[in-house]
Amino acid sequence: MSRSATRPGRDTMPWSPSGAVRYDLSLSENPFPPLPSVLEAVQSALRRANRYPEFLPRRLPNLIAEHLGARADQVVVGSGATGVVLQIMQALTAPGQRVVFAAPTFDGYPIMAGMAGLEAVAVPLDSSGWQDLWAMARAVDERTGLVVVCRPHNPTGTVVAASELKAFLFGIPRHVPVVLDEAYVEFLGATDALDQLELIDRYPNLLVLRTFSKAYGLAGLRIGYAFGAAELVARVRGLQLPFGIPEASVAAVAASYAAEAELAERVLRITAGREILRTTLRRNGLRVPRSRANFLYLPGPGIVDALTRAGIVAKGYPDGSARIAVGDPAADAAVRAALGDSMPESLGLRSLTVREPRN
Repeated sequence: MSRSATRPGRDTMPWSPSGAVRYDLSLSENPFPPLPSVLEAVQSALRRANRYPEFLPRRLPNLIAEHLGARADQVVVGSGATGVVLQIMQALTAPGQRVVFAAPTFDGYPIMAGMAGLEAVAVPLDSSGWQDLWAMARAVDERTGLVVVCRPHNPTGTVVAASELKAFLFGIPRHVPVVLDEAYVEFLGATDALDQLELIDRYPNLLVLRTFSKAYGLAGLRIGYAFGAAELVARVRGLQLPFGIPEASVAAVAASYAAEAELAERVLRITAGREILRTTLRRNGLRVPRSRANFLYLPGPGIVDALTRAGIVAKGYPDGSARIAVGDPAADAAVRAALGDSMPESLGLRSLTVREPRN
């Protein structure tokens, strides 16, 4: 994951004293390349790149639906989760309506809200880094066109309890669509699992959003999808981009599903590295929330600056906090070195009042 410079579209940050970026951890990418079997499937598909893909995708929704145990008409696919979200916003809302989400959150939501002509209603997290579902519910009014809940949350990695989520969904008017963003769902443990098919049956206004960019390590192929009630999905499919899903994407998904045992091992490596790094940082006095994703949220002023000085690019926030991708042993070691034993005193973090997350 080591890079000599940032790529276009990444956060711009000051250079380190050495003038080089050692590790770019700003986009919560998987540190590992696609599995060999997935690469082979993609390369085989590229041999047919002179041929057009399906005008409107059928194979990929069928493949995903079979894996989920859903019907194909309950699945819509797109160019990554961001592409699907933009389809959702454009298909299910009208310019001038509002979209409610927690703040901070995935940067794409306010950006895409602006693209769709929506007003962003950002509800602050509570002091432990949790989405305040009840404040979000109170923010829903007659102008609300969409609500977004992340599970796990980006950038803190916290996970709302299933009972809280169900109570929240019960209180949202049925005419207001809700996106449950599960971009990092593969990193959840068994105790955090939900029955999403039961949820979409009970709440016809719910769309569950997922991606192959994170755990599957296919960010560059841009494969995302959402599933929910067929009537809601049909409206989103109305904005499906013709010829928009390459055959290589279909091949990559099929091969990834066939290699789930190997992918599970990679997820375990990433989460094990995450826990080791979190434990070390907490021993050094940094109150890092317990994450259930492939990143850690490092709260407190000066964190971004300390990482930058070490040549580490992080996703930064206005208060100086940072989110970093985890799982690359060398990058994790560099973070530990940058935020060493003297770090809490030098940055004034001993007095930081962030409660331990509930999970």
